[in-house]
Amino acid sequence: MAVQSKTKEKIIDAAVSLFNVKGFDGTSVREIAGKAKVNVANISYYFHSKEGLLESLVISYFEGYIQVLEQAFQEMKRLSSTESIIVMIRAILHYQHENRHIARLVYRETSLDTILIREVMTTYLTKEKYYLKTILERGMKEKEFRKLHVSFTIIELKGMLSMPYLHPQYLSEVLHILPHEPYFVQQYAIELEQWVHTTVCLPYERTNKLRVQLS
Repeated sequence: MAVQSKTKEKIIDAAVSLFNVKGFDGTSVREIAGKAKVNVANISYYFHSKEGLLESLVISYFEGYIQVLEQAFQEMKRLSSTESIIVMIRAILHYQHENRHIARLVYRETSLDTILIREVMTTYLTKEKYYLKTILERGMKEKEFRKLHVSFTIIELKGMLSMPYLHPQYLSEVLHILPHEPYFVQQYAIELEQWVHTTVCLPYERTNKLRVQLS
């Protein structure tokens, strides 16, 4: 059983590496097997096909992603809306960092109009929208957030969250920032928290007065 698990893991690692460098269409099953140092038949056994392998990678990533969002969303019961969205931002950043190679592949794939991605949109990204929308709407209702256009705010936030993992080469080659380093996640989380306070939240003094009135 351990040998089977190791073989599957090697196939996944090889596929992610090759798909990121050569693209899905530019990578053959034989190349994946060669890089993983396994028999081609193993790919058929575990994933049925190259398409099945890609589907497994995408679904696995989003299963973990939604689990992280759900855990962060549960914190909303005991936190303010500002604290809730910051907890969610940090959770997403850490999940992306820990799965950065697959994240790059998955985010590229979500830009394509395929049956798989349509299913992902319906199953996973609709849930993501629900969590973010709920926090933003609660924050506005409780006068903690500015009057926001929810969809545009989600676009803005998702763009900032995914960009470093969709374009890591741009960060390293042009901006000379290394998104694979732990310090990047820590510093970028601080920057996004600042965005929350300046763009999403009402000015501090007004928010503070409202909190006093509500308490």
